[in-house]
Amino acid sequence: MKLTKQHQLYESDHTLFIKALKAKNPDMEKGQQEGRARLWDQAPVSLDEQQRQLASAVKQQAYVYQNKL
Repeated sequence: MKLTKQHQLYESDHTLFIKALKAKNPDMEKGQQEGRARLWDQAPVSLDEQQRQLASAVKQQAYVYQNKL
């Protein structure tokens, strides 16, 4: 379906807001990429390290808010 010229030029309020925000803070994307790298882009864990982490995990009861009597 081909859109009319009027629809091709449309930008939503959200798009305009994001563009204005990026124009005010040009280094915002760099900060976002640094935050992602800090939280998600981590070095892979070796299989030995994975086994050690699994073995040292403390077992948790099925319903944690119920005390055993």
